[in-house]
Amino acid sequence: MEPVSLQDFVCSLDPASLPRVLQVCSGVYFQGSIYEISGNECCLSTGDLIKVIQVHLQKVVCENPETGQTMVLAPNFQGHFSLLTGPQSYGTLEELVSAANQSSKKLPICFMSTYKIATKARVVPEKQPLKLVAVEMDLGTCCARCVLDTGAQQVLLHLPLSQKGPFWELEPGTHRTLLQVLQDPALRDRLLTCPALPWCSQRLRPEYKIEAIMHMRRSVVKIPSTLEVDVEDVTASSQHIHFIQPMLLSEVLARGGPFPLPTEILEVPDGPPIFLSPWVGSLKKGQRLCIHGVASPPWRLLASTKGRKMPRHFMISGAYQGKLRRRPREFPTAYDLLGALQPGQSLRVVATKDYEGEGLENPGFTSLAMGDRLEVLWSDQALGAEDRDTDVLVCQRLSDEAEKEGEEECGGEAEHQEQIMLPLHTAGGFVEELSDGRRYSLQDLTVQFSLPCEVKVMVKDTNHPADPLTSFPGLRLEEKIVEPFLVVSLDSKPGMCFEIPPRWLDLTVAEEEEPPSQPPGSLPVATVEELTEAFYYRLRKLPTFESQAPPPRPPKSKGLSGQKKQGSKEKGVKSSQILKLQEPFLLPKPKVQTWPKTTEDISNLYSQTPGRKKGLTPTKPITQDLDNEHDYEEIVEKFPKTL
Repeated sequence: MEPVSLQDFVCSLDPASLPRVLQVCSGVYFQGSIYEISGNECCLSTGDLIKVIQVHLQKVVCENPETGQTMVLAPNFQGHFSLLTGPQSYGTLEELVSAANQSSKKLPICFMSTYKIATKARVVPEKQPLKLVAVEMDLGTCCARCVLDTGAQQVLLHLPLSQKGPFWELEPGTHRTLLQVLQDPALRDRLLTCPALPWCSQRLRPEYKIEAIMHMRRSVVKIPSTLEVDVEDVTASSQHIHFIQPMLLSEVLARGGPFPLPTEILEVPDGPPIFLSPWVGSLKKGQRLCIHGVASPPWRLLASTKGRKMPRHFMISGAYQGKLRRRPREFPTAYDLLGALQPGQSLRVVATKDYEGEGLENPGFTSLAMGDRLEVLWSDQALGAEDRDTDVLVCQRLSDEAEKEGEEECGGEAEHQEQIMLPLHTAGGFVEELSDGRRYSLQDLTVQFSLPCEVKVMVKDTNHPADPLTSFPGLRLEEKIVEPFLVVSLDSKPGMCFEIPPRWLDLTVAEEEEPPSQPPGSLPVATVEELTEAFYYRLRKLPTFESQAPPPRPPKSKGLSGQKKQGSKEKGVKSSQILKLQEPFLLPKPKVQTWPKTTEDISNLYSQTPGRKKGLTPTKPITQDLDNEHDYEEIVEKFPKTL
């Protein structure tokens, strides 16, 4: 095939023959543009291969050949078109018949008038096709016998040959729609006429948008057919060419298959790692990656280790098969007890710190001693300090004797046990009293108990030989995250599958034709992944964590410090009053040198005060820096006697 312009190729293209492979023979580049302008490809290089998969009609430009005016027709234009035989018109019917005889055309011939024709039978509208059947005499006048086809009936008309036009000769045949005209290659660049358009003749120039696949382009390329580039159809000689189309793991997840999908890694996103597992280092460009499908179940648990060392953080899959035993939970405040309280479940704790309950005026509020056993019952409101409503927890104080009696008498004495109220801001420490020795699966544990939950892994996951959770004395299961993961395997790490979250590790891959080599049978899946500290705190910023309400602040109460401040303010006022009375009587006499000794004593006094330099004389009377407990009222009473 010889090179043709892209516009000519698309106009002559049969949509049933798609896809077609084109090679760019003369490239095009718009200086100063980017590779995509308004979503369209505008830069093609010579030698590029394009695999055309779809062609869409965007619009049709209608041009008047006489004036050069243009107008745009929508693809759903409803007018009908007729084909003109030539670019010239005829002034009378006699000229039309004479031209037909000279060209050896046989009757009948089709024509139309650009103006209305009034006859005795009816008025023929403009641009209405007529069929000239014969030339005969009618009432002594040479007339053209014409047939008007209205669709419902055919009307016979006799028009004199002297009837003035102008008249246009039409190709015989039925009227065509816009799409029929564009799909017929024989009608390309031909003159047409349409009663719905204001011009007698027009040419149609369609514009298409081409959807194509190009090598190493992640998305489908959209190319306008008007791009000034020459192409050559090389479909027959390019059957062996494989167009590499990059795609993201998120796109594979959204597409939903087919699985397994053999791929090759083209690009790894920049940024700090999210997992500390050894297989993460194998995610490099050129590594073959097989995607087996979507991980099930879709939920994960965030867990942190308990101990004296720095905590380590893990993400545990819902498919984890290890066995876990509950550990007593620790609650720093009563508010944490409220969060752990579940309807229908008993919550018993032991106080690990003394709590005095200062500033609480309600007799229902009580102090706690280390070792007190409590059963949390419900939350309520009570009257606290300064007659304000305070959120409290209603608890029941337990004792060993009461518990034994309750077991023997089936709870008959439980009504007489002491009920106390703890404000939610109680800063005492509590530890859960737990006697549950069962071993739970991860699924059962999340269903029966609320998070956070303290556990100890007793039996490791048999499908994960390198399960690290059994080596820790305790784990804190913190939050449940629902996020889709993809199960993948690497050629460099045979014998194990891994779960990758496309949301946080969106690799760019390309589909491979040959599946990667894998050992027979189903591969075990790594259900535990250690998280980096930065990624762990990034997960903690998710909306599920941000929606948690902060604990309540304790009420402000006036303590001893407030009383001391008030007393010091009152004494300061009295001191200023005394200074005003003393000022006329404490002036030094010039002849009596009694100040040096006093100054020396005062300097020694100031030198003992932090922030004072030795030998610094006071700028204010001594009484201002004396003990605040001194009673200045007695001095004021003695002044009249002294005077």
